Amino acid sequence: MTVNFEIKGMLAKLLATEDILVEHRNVDTASFNVDTRTLVLPIWSNASENIYDILLCHEASHSIYTPNYDWTKTHKIPHAYLNICEDVRVEKLIKRRYAGLPKVFYKGYKELYEQDFFEIANEDVSSMNLADRVNLYFKIGNFLDISFTEEEKEIVSLIEKTETFEEVLDAAQKLYEYCKQEQQEIKISSIDNHDNSGGATSELEQQSESSESSESSEPQENQNSSSTDGSMNTDAPQSGQNNDSKRSNYSSSPSNSTSQNKDPEVKTVSKLEEKIRQLASSTLSSPVYVEVPKLDLKSLIVENKEIHTYIETSFVQQQDAYNSSHKSLDIFKESDSDFLTFKKSTQKEVNYLVKEFECRKAADTYSRSQVSKTGILDCSNLHTYQFNDDIFKKITTIPEGKNHGLVFILDWSGSMTNVLLDTLKQLYNLMWFCKKVSIPFDVYAFTNDWRTVHYDYQKCQYVCADRKSSYEKKEGLLAVHESFSLMHIFTHRVSSNTLEQQMKNIWRLAKYFPNPYAYKYHCPAKLNLSGTPLNESLMSLHQIIPEFQEKNRLQKVHCIILTDGEADPPPYHVKIKRSETNSYIGSQRIPYDRVFLRDRQLGTTYKGSFHQFSDTLLKNLRDKFPQTSFIGIRLLSGSDVSRFLNLYHQSNDAEYHKIQNQWKKENSFILKSSGYNSYFGISASSLSQDSEFEIEENATKTQIKSAFVKSLKTKKLNKKILGEFISLIV
Repeated sequence: MTVNFEIKGMLAKLLATEDILVEHRNVDTASFNVDTRTLVLPIWSNASENIYDILLCHEASHSIYTPNYDWTKTHKIPHAYLNICEDVRVEKLIKRRYAGLPKVFYKGYKELYEQDFFEIANEDVSSMNLADRVNLYFKIGNFLDISFTEEEKEIVSLIEKTETFEEVLDAAQKLYEYCKQEQQEIKISSIDNHDNSGGATSELEQQSESSESSESSEPQENQNSSSTDGSMNTDAPQSGQNNDSKRSNYSSSPSNSTSQNKDPEVKTVSKLEEKIRQLASSTLSSPVYVEVPKLDLKSLIVENKEIHTYIETSFVQQQDAYNSSHKSLDIFKESDSDFLTFKKSTQKEVNYLVKEFECRKAADTYSRSQVSKTGILDCSNLHTYQFNDDIFKKITTIPEGKNHGLVFILDWSGSMTNVLLDTLKQLYNLMWFCKKVSIPFDVYAFTNDWRTVHYDYQKCQYVCADRKSSYEKKEGLLAVHESFSLMHIFTHRVSSNTLEQQMKNIWRLAKYFPNPYAYKYHCPAKLNLSGTPLNESLMSLHQIIPEFQEKNRLQKVHCIILTDGEADPPPYHVKIKRSETNSYIGSQRIPYDRVFLRDRQLGTTYKGSFHQFSDTLLKNLRDKFPQTSFIGIRLLSGSDVSRFLNLYHQSNDAEYHKIQNQWKKENSFILKSSGYNSYFGISASSLSQDSEFEIEENATKTQIKSAFVKSLKTKKLNKKILGEFISLIV
């Protein structure tokens, strides 16, 4: 059975009763960082469900109960002995804490026994030393008959009754001393039974003396080893380990060969460790965990007034330059005339939006209204008392409607060249609707071209010359390039006349991009279409949405993203070491698979995909702002539909064919399987058609019919899309 690592990670959090961070990595040992509260687990992809569960519960118990201090200053005990005793205590405590865990441990250890993880199938358990037998007794004692002497039973009972870590240290000390004494007795017995040869006896005596001499100096050597060995077992955390205490008997490294010559060997511990290491996957790439940085909006957002002052200054200069060499002529006349024509023609759609919104809002208010009796007689119904019990006056309580607000994100990338004007038409309809029903709105366009950018040949990348980073760079954070900006192109806070002029400014640019040679003006330098920092825009919504909601005192915010394509995920920050003393925070490309987005505030982790990283960011946003609807509007050509649908559905999927049929009939569809609450796919060619019923003077009946049908079809598409949109924001 395939183990779902993220579900197991959530289980570890629940067991630990705190919002610890759980990471699954390609490591040999488990570890727990007491400062960052991060539990790192090996990718035990070869482990069964039962085995994985006991390993996870064991690690979670260590994170709860095993303290973090240097115990080697007071006790000189080999780590294997302390591990055995501490494992008994932490497993006992977590089984006591969660009543269902004894059954989990029973199944897991049964499987370990049946698969001979301790490699005792061909061993005589009764001949093993006490430490090995204690380890087997508390782990697989339900399936194996293990005997102890009366003296040994006292030590076993002492280990079993441990409640504190100090008691574990004392029990481990007695276990270790007993095993040492047992080892010495075996050595003496072997000497007595040896050949009476003097040389041989002398040699054995010298060996025994040498062993005793080395044992007397052993604790100091163990202490040195513990302070330098970063992979030491964690049941006894200590200082000098960068606060990264390794906390599992399963994850401790085996004793070195020198130590094995000095101490009684605990074979079952090293055998189990080796078997556990074999469960870890060597083929899966190590996951990458990334987080969204907290961005400084003041350095990211270009203010509305600054943008349009820059545009209008450029347009005035272009008009003056044209007039100086030509006769006086308004170079924007054609573009502005098209804008006014569109505004006039779209009023029906805007009024339809307003009507739909008011009707749905009234229906919603009515559905939430409550009627209650007052206890006062209604004299007008008093004569009906013989056949009507309801003769009391009633009062209807109508709750107040919710305050709505809209945030728009407009794609200002080069791929929008041919569809930007059609996208603006949809945006303008919604803006005029918001103005009519007094809904606050802000419109941002993302770009990489507003800031001054130059190429840094030393770093081999483009850098922004006039702005510092908008966040503090840390390892594991998603990287946001200095050139990224959000242009605040429209807002409800300006007057109607100012807003109309600003809409004309952007309309002129949208008319210019597809055919720049057809117009006598050009685009101001900073407003050129650029790359697609869509993901950076989604990251900035973590600050934009709450700020917009607070500033306008709104109960509900809706975010509409108008785009024509996907974006590559941003890189993430890593710590790069140049030398032992010199390091810096650099960036690295996100891997194609096994990337996880983590939100510490929510305590959630999302499995990401290189090609659908925007959906991962959107899922995080939806969890963080449950009162916000995220709506995507995607303009598509006929050839793009199949490729777009393949991102969310298999070509043999029934839903795939259903959406395809809907597209053929209506030139639009709505996806519910993406990161958005609703993702609208709309035919760009259909939107570009004029909805007005216009015919030539000498048109035939066939031409009149064709023009009429075409007009109705376009209006039907617009109304359907707008109606669906209204249903989402009421």
